[in-house]
Amino acid sequence: MRDLLCDGFQQAVSESLVRHRSILDVLSKLQEANARVSRAVAKAITTCGCLSVHAQKQCIPDHVSSYEEIRKYMDTHLEGCLCEHCRDILEEEVGSQLFYLAALCNLLDINMYDVFLKEHKQLSTLGPYSLT
Repeated sequence: MRDLLCDGFQQAVSESLVRHRSILDVLSKLQEANARVSRAVAKAITTCGCLSVHAQKQCIPDHVSSYEEIRKYMDTHLEGCLCEHCRDILEEEVGSQLFYLAALCNLLDINMYDVFLKEHKQLSTLGPYSLT
């Protein structure tokens, strides 16, 4: 089912992308979509206020050595949760980001579902050692 959904989405993008079929157009639209996601998060923080950021140095005690223990001490620096309005905007912007990512995959003959499977396998196999 998941592969059909992903493949179906990728096919729908291929059929609907008419104006921006050039690789240069797709790359620039993907970059613009990435910037719009970042801007929507920033607006949720600075304009709406439903989110706030309280960032400081990540502090991991010396006695902590395992990956599972380290995870307990890592902070997202986010407080609050998205309001309905900001969530709607972010979902729209992330959708646009996915659209242009699918368009890029189409132009390069890459199947998104195969990429998901490959990444999942790598995460499952390597676990915390796959972190960058």
